[in-house]
Amino acid sequence: MTDQMTTETSSENSSTVASQPDYEVVIIGAGVGGLYQIKRLTDLGVNATVLEGDEDLGGTWYRNRYPGARFDSESFTYGYSWDEELLQEWHWTEMFSPQHETLKYLNFVADKFGLREHLQFNCYVERMVFEESSCTWIIHLKDGREITARFILTAVGPLSVPTMPRIEGIDGFQGESFHTFHWPSEPVQLAGKRVAVIGTGATAIQLIPEVAKEAQTLTVFQRRPNWAAPLNNRDISEEEMADIRKRYDEIFAACARTPGGFEHEPDRRGFFNVSREERLELWDGLYDGPGFGIWLQNFVEIFMDEDANAEFSEYIADRIRQRVDDPELAEKLIPKDHGFGIQRVPLETNYFESYNRDNVQLVDSSETPIEKITETGIQTSDQHYEFDLIVYATGFDAFTGAFDRIDIRGVGGMSLREKWSDGPVTYLGLLVSGFPNLVMISGPQTAATNFPRGAELSVDWATALLEHMWDSDKKRFETDLAAEQGWFDHVVKMYEPFLLRTAQSWITGYNSNLEGHEYGKTRYNIYNGGGPRYAAGLQKVAQEGYEGINIE
Repeated sequence: MTDQMTTETSSENSSTVASQPDYEVVIIGAGVGGLYQIKRLTDLGVNATVLEGDEDLGGTWYRNRYPGARFDSESFTYGYSWDEELLQEWHWTEMFSPQHETLKYLNFVADKFGLREHLQFNCYVERMVFEESSCTWIIHLKDGREITARFILTAVGPLSVPTMPRIEGIDGFQGESFHTFHWPSEPVQLAGKRVAVIGTGATAIQLIPEVAKEAQTLTVFQRRPNWAAPLNNRDISEEEMADIRKRYDEIFAACARTPGGFEHEPDRRGFFNVSREERLELWDGLYDGPGFGIWLQNFVEIFMDEDANAEFSEYIADRIRQRVDDPELAEKLIPKDHGFGIQRVPLETNYFESYNRDNVQLVDSSETPIEKITETGIQTSDQHYEFDLIVYATGFDAFTGAFDRIDIRGVGGMSLREKWSDGPVTYLGLLVSGFPNLVMISGPQTAATNFPRGAELSVDWATALLEHMWDSDKKRFETDLAAEQGWFDHVVKMYEPFLLRTAQSWITGYNSNLEGHEYGKTRYNIYNGGGPRYAAGLQKVAQEGYEGINIE
């Protein structure tokens, strides 16, 4: 393998590809997936590098530094599972780690394993072209450089391209404004400020209680309310962390057998097989418990049966009513267009109580829409609001956005952006027909799980595929159209039993800020068959000689 990994660097401005590429493997993205992938490859002695567009590593946890940003996964289920020494050394201080601690953890991992020397920062990839004659990818960077690689592994993240609302006048506002994804690294002074937050999705639900504590006034512009449930975060003591360290094998085994990759296992007694009193007893315990228990440790029928979902949604609505002082305002915060849990559930800390504060106001944009942003604030259909700061919590171009912003050209100049114009079509969520030697770590149509659990699965599978290529002295792999179509059909089938199929959610590709992402045009962004079924499918493909993949 050593000779095969040796490369000869080509001139940066060369129009032809050298006999050997600059790198055997290029990884795009230095977040959770990218860091593990470079660790696997450097352990093998592969000539590989990571191209990261930002100034430093961390991906999601580098950019999303807004107040309140933190895990919605239990910290000890989110960290890497692949090194026993790392597991024993790191102390998670909170049940749900805040952004700054998570970023510290990822830097600790990079430093511990000497990964920084393989990372290149401020390397924004603008274009990637597959050169068929040499079986090589040519990568064009924003700074004008060209880099060549035999294989590309993308680790660009499902939520890494923020979307701004389509509102007139955004650029004319004279105060401070930004999307939450671009929250400044220096402290933002909120005290004494009149602040607007546009949006009430998962990010806003974390942000709003923190801003409410400091701002002179906070005005929240809500178009559609979201369900949310308590995070119930707390500190982790030294004694508890010591116990967690003893149980890591058990913890990760539980994550591997549950559909969502968490410790929370579904209640399979049957919604209609237990009494109303027993259901309420379960729900009360889960609502007061930590994390996604209220969602993922529930009866499986709430995801599939409209009557079961309606009963449970009314339970959550009643819990919201108990937390909001103004009954009329409470009703505005309760979704009427979808049930609880049919899309990813935001977890919150004192979100609903924030609206009990004298300095917080909710504007229902479904009743009085925003007409434009002015130099001094926001004009709705009925009045003008003056602000010092406007924060856009308006979501992301999920799953495919990070691919769309790169001009990716495969066989015969085929455009990935055009191929995916109506939504992603993949094989296993990892490969795309017409785009050889490209693997998407945690790509569209991989299993929707606790992110690092799914990322490790993708990385391990991709690494094994590359080892197979090197061991058999092969240079090109590509999935075929039949395999791709078969996987897509299976992905679609996995949506059919679940109420998820009706959701106006980024999971199904809904984003009113993007053309072609309107409600009713389902984009099958995830594999909804659960983590264990997905993992078994990957294992089967590999064991059967990479069925559906042409290797040359």
